[in-house]
Amino acid sequence: MELGQFSVSLTVKDIAKSKAFYETLGFNAHPECGSIADKWLILQKDTTVIGLFEGMFESNILTFNPTDVRAIEKHLQDNGIAIDSPTKGDAGPTHCVLKDPDGNSIMFDQF
Repeated sequence: MELGQFSVSLTVKDIAKSKAFYETLGFNAHPECGSIADKWLILQKDTTVIGLFEGMFESNILTFNPTDVRAIEKHLQDNGIAIDSPTKGDAGPTHCVLKDPDGNSIMFDQF
């Protein structure tokens, strides 16, 4: 099962301050992936990806970007894993969200 690119989606209080902080660590914002005005940004340093999201969700999320999120969702359901937010439609971009045994949110996001 291919999970795709991994990133951490961080909920932040002030996206401009968070962007400046992570840029100090060597991260660069993807110009085509959000903006301070949109209240979300995707930053990358080498193979490490961090999403910054102001006011969009309550807690941090582990995020995977597979090519077939519906197949992963089916595999999880077949193995008794509850899906909190299921995929929509039969084709195209979608996502599903679940929680691990400790309550951490995991999102599989296909775009």
